[in-house]
This record gives sequence, C-alpha cells and structure tokens, in this order.
Amino acid sequence: MKILLDMLDFHGIFFLMMIERTSLAHQIEQALQRSRVVTLVGSRQCGKTTLARTFVPAETLNYFDLEDPISLARLEQPMTALRDLRGLVVIDEIQRRPELFPVLRVLADRQPLPARFLILGSASPQLLRQASESLAGRLEIITMSGFSLEEVGVSAQTRHWLRGGFPLSFLARSEADSLAWRRNFIQTFVERDLPQLGLRVPALTVFRFWTMLAHYHGQVWNAADLARSLGVNETTTRRYLDLLDGVFMVRQLQPWYANLKKRQVKSPKVYLRDTGLLHQLLGLRSMKDLLSHPKCGASWEGYVIEETLKAIQPDESYFWATHNGAELDLLLITHGRKLGVECKRLDAPRLTPSMRIALEDLALDRLIVVYPGDRQYSLGDRVTVTSLEAVVTGALI
Repeated sequence: MKILLDMLDFHGIFFLMMIERTSLAHQIEQALQRSRVVTLVGSRQCGKTTLARTFVPAETLNYFDLEDPISLARLEQPMTALRDLRGLVVIDEIQRRPELFPVLRVLADRQPLPARFLILGSASPQLLRQASESLAGRLEIITMSGFSLEEVGVSAQTRHWLRGGFPLSFLARSEADSLAWRRNFIQTFVERDLPQLGLRVPALTVFRFWTMLAHYHGQVWNAADLARSLGVNETTTRRYLDLLDGVFMVRQLQPWYANLKKRQVKSPKVYLRDTGLLHQLLGLRSMKDLLSHPKCGASWEGYVIEETLKAIQPDESYFWATHNGAELDLLLITHGRKLGVECKRLDAPRLTPSMRIALEDLALDRLIVVYPGDRQYSLGDRVTVTSLEAVVTGALI
C-alpha cells in the first residue's frame, strides 16, 4: 500500500512523502491465500482501515464498517447479508458485533469456498479469545502498529521518534497539530474506547495510571508503588496494566531467567509502545524538551526495542537482568540463535562488564549495541556497535 501525502518538515519546507506499507500488505495477501479468515488487530488509529480499503473499496457491498449505521443495518440478518458475497469480504471493528463469529465459522466451512474474510479489530483480548474459540483452525491473526521507521524512512527518524508512529500524529503539518492530535487521542481513548472494551473505571483514574506508567517507562514493573500512588490494591493495578497491554498501548517485556547461580529479575519491564504518546504524557513538546529530559535515554531504549522487534520479528523476545546489576536490554531468539541488543544513547559506546557477563552467561551468538550514530565498529568478538538504520533495513542482521 502506498499513500502520497503533502507534508511540512521541521523547518517548514514543503515536500511530498510516499509512505509504503508493502510488507504488511504482503503479509495479509499471503495469509489470505492459506487461511479462510484473517484477523488484522491493532490499536485504534494505527491505519487498519486504510490498509483494508486497498484490498476492498469501502463503497462495495463486500465492505462492512460496524461503526457505520448502514453497515449495521445490513448485518441485522448476517447470514442473509454475507452468504451470497464472493471474493474477499472485509468487516471492520468486529468487536462491536461478537455474535458474528459463529456465523463466520459456518461461512468459512463451505465447500467450495466462495469468499474469504478479512476482519479488523482494535486489539481487544475479548475479541481474540472469541475469534480463537469460534474459528479455531480457520483463523490467522496479524498484528499491526503505526508506521515503522522502515516505512517512513530513516531520514525521518527524528520526527518519528518524537511524534511516534500513529499516522495522523506523524503526518501532522506542524508540531502543534501533532500534539493536539495526540492529546485528543488520549482523551478519546480513556473516555470512549476503553469503556467499549470493558474497562469500567473512571477516565481520570485511567489517565493517571497511564501517566504514571510513562514515568516508569523502561523500568521493572513494581505494582506496590503504583498501587500506593493510586490508592488501590496491587491486583487492580495489574488489571489496568494487562488491559493497556491488550490494546497495544503498553508492552510488557518479559524476563529471561535460566538455571544460573545468580539471582535474576523475574518481573517484566514496562514500555509505552508509541514514543509520541509517551512524550505527550511526559509533557514533552519538542525535540529540545526531549533531549534535556531525564527520560530521554529510556525513551530511546523503548524506541530502539520497538523498531528492532518490528524489523526482526523474532520467535521470542525478553530482557535479562540480575540483582547484582548485570543486564541486557533485549534478548532475541530467532532461527535458533540468541541475539543480544543493547540500546545506548552515547556518542561512542564501549564494551562494559555487563555486556561481557551477558555474552557468557546467556551464550549469545552475537551482541549488537545500537546507538544514534551512523558508523559501525567492533568492540570485540561477537560484539558490534551499529546504527538503528542498519537494524531496520536488515543491513546487519
């Protein structure tokens, strides 16, 4: 998928930018060839609808938007509305009509198969549970986020890190417009979207919790601290965290712990997935604010982790830390190999004792240190310092 957009750069110069989401489109095409039903899940406003409309135009009978009264009326009798359709059928915001899943199961079992289904949802855990139960063996799930650095181009890295990957935030014509969009997104999300997904908690409480998480970004989860600050019990904060994780606002990076003779950290690290929302919740309005803020290093770490995971798509991902201070920001297991990633916002990272310990204790095949520079150099056997560009373009991995 390609989107041609008029934009302004940071200095106010007018230019055209082509956004390509060819990798995601190719994933969907392959999934539709082998599966009867494909589910595309992701947070609100990440571009699911725009991508789906490149497969099926919204004006056709094969497109249903369940936030559109006309589509809802057409699906009052779902079997009648869907059974005669041919080709690809798109159903957007399917979490609003969970009773459609049994109908889809019947339609997906027809032989010969006259239609396949692409269903879109805003990453509700309830949606995934219902889909997997009703459509077991017939369903493939693809997870989608906002623009990746690979999609927007490495020349836009500064903008992408500051504004995040949500299309309307990244593509805003000015910093003020981007800030306004993110502020409105957060307000709408806590006041409307989360209640629709089953969270019956005052919007102000959720906003306070989300803001606290922004200040914990990149730290090991500590339920007791947050529970004290909110005046609730630890179980309640755990429920809030799991829900924000389930709608792809938060990432819980799980710890790796092996049978080593060291006391290892066994609680997850917490990151806000989108740096634009992180900066909004921290009150950072510009790159100058970000670079002078105490959370700058943690923001860079989270940004590198997200973009690395998008680029490499590993089989498993963890962090590793011991109570003696040794740690590794990201441990990836991919194609049977162990790859370590350290995120350093330094001009010239050096080999540290912690890196040596991680190399040996975790038996890493390779350790990559990602920094803001553009040079690549070796720090020793199996250790390479490199740019984020080399990671996301596949030049190094």
